[in-house]
Amino acid sequence: MRTLLSLLVVLALASRLAAADTNAPAPSKIGTDDADKYYDQTMIVTGKVAQVTIRPTVTFLNMDKPYPNSPFTVVIFHGHSSFYGDANALKGRHIEIKGRIRKYHDKPEIALDNTNQLTVFGPPIPIVVPAAARPTNVPAASPSTTPTPPSTDSTNLPEIM
Repeated sequence: MRTLLSLLVVLALASRLAAADTNAPAPSKIGTDDADKYYDQTMIVTGKVAQVTIRPTVTFLNMDKPYPNSPFTVVIFHGHSSFYGDANALKGRHIEIKGRIRKYHDKPEIALDNTNQLTVFGPPIPIVVPAAARPTNVPAASPSTTPTPPSTDSTNLPEIM
């Protein structure tokens, strides 16, 4: 009987702790211009990717304006995150990034550690190939034989390539 009572007490405490975690306030959403007011706080920063810069060990997503005028930067350290998508595909897209805002060289940034931190909005931007770049000796496929890729309206990044 005593074991049963102890088990009930432990379960009650565990459910209370779980409820406390779920009742924690969600991070606030802010724009890129306000990020410098929230250093060392976990926030959701929203904006448009204006520039993608890929270096050997790090990728930078400069938000709203290209470097050096960007008010906020998303940093992706190669090998230290679960981001394996094509970062260039994010250029021009509206995104939200969730995480702790750090100050680096007097500017706010969030380092992407997990793709769950990043949400992409809107449909993918179509890629337009200039007519001059298209091969001329390949016959055009008829619409009935051209496979149609599955439509995905996911807000997260593409799966691992």
